[in-house]
Amino acid sequence: MNQGETEIQGGGETDGEPQAQGAQRYPAPALEKGLDILEVLADSAAGYTLNELAQKVGRKVSEIFRMAVTLQRRGYVRVDENDRYTLTLRMFELAHRQQPLKSLVAVALPLLRELANRSRQSCHLAMYQGGRVVVIAQIESPERWSFGLKVGVSIGLTDTSSGHVLLAFRDEVDRARMLAAHTPVEGERDIDPGELFAMLQEVRERGYATTPSQQIRGITNIAYPIVGVAGQVIAAINVPHLERIDQKVGPGVEQVREIVANISGRLSALMGAGGYNYNE
Repeated sequence: MNQGETEIQGGGETDGEPQAQGAQRYPAPALEKGLDILEVLADSAAGYTLNELAQKVGRKVSEIFRMAVTLQRRGYVRVDENDRYTLTLRMFELAHRQQPLKSLVAVALPLLRELANRSRQSCHLAMYQGGRVVVIAQIESPERWSFGLKVGVSIGLTDTSSGHVLLAFRDEVDRARMLAAHTPVEGERDIDPGELFAMLQEVRERGYATTPSQQIRGITNIAYPIVGVAGQVIAAINVPHLERIDQKVGPGVEQVREIVANISGRLSALMGAGGYNYNE
C-alpha cells in the first residue's frame, strides 16, 4: 500500500490535517465537469447543444465532450434529433431512493389509496424540486374513467393548485427563492406576479387550493399541503376532480375537498406535524 492509499483510507486526514484541507489536495476535474453539466441542464427545459453547453459551463467543447458522452451512456442525459442535451429522469430515480423521500411515499401510498376509493377520483402527491413541481406518487381512480399524472413528470409551479399550495405555505424568503429558480414546463401559462401573490394569499387564508385546471378543460383541482416536523410544507396532495354527468352520482367537489382535508391532515400527522387538525 502506498502513501496516497494510506491517506485516503484514513478518511482524508494525515498528520492531523482537517478533512476539508485533505479534500482540496485531491481535486477531481472530470467529476467537476460532469457535475457542472448536470447543474446547468437542470436549469433548462429545452436543453443545450454541445456548443451552448460548453459556453454555459465556461469550458471548451473538447473539455466536456467525453463527460457529456459518458453521462448519455449512463442514462443521465439524452440527445434529441437536434443534438440538444437534456436531463433524463435518472436523477429523479436516484433521489427517489433517498430515505426521506422513500419514507414519505411509503407512508402516503395507503392514504392515497383510501383517498381514491372514498372520492372515486385519481389523486397524486407532488413536491417542489429545482424550480418545478414533480409528481412523486399517484393512485388511479377505481372508476371506469380516470385522469391522472404519471409519477416523475414535472408540472407548473405557478399555474397549478399543487404549485400554489407549495408556494403559499412557505415564508417570503423561501417563496422568493423558489420563484427565482422557477423553470417553466411546456405549456405553463405566464401569470402576472401581482395576480399570483393575490392567489397565494387566498390559498393561505383558506388553507387549501381549489381551481379549475389551467391545462385540461372540465377538471377541478383540489390541493392541500402536507406538513412536516418543523411545520414546513413538504408536499402537496391533489385530486383532479372529474364530474360524472350520467346516472351514477359520485362525491361532489365539496365532499371530495373534505376527504382530501382529512387525508392530508392524517398524513401530516404521520410525518410529524404537531397539532394538525385532520377532522375538519
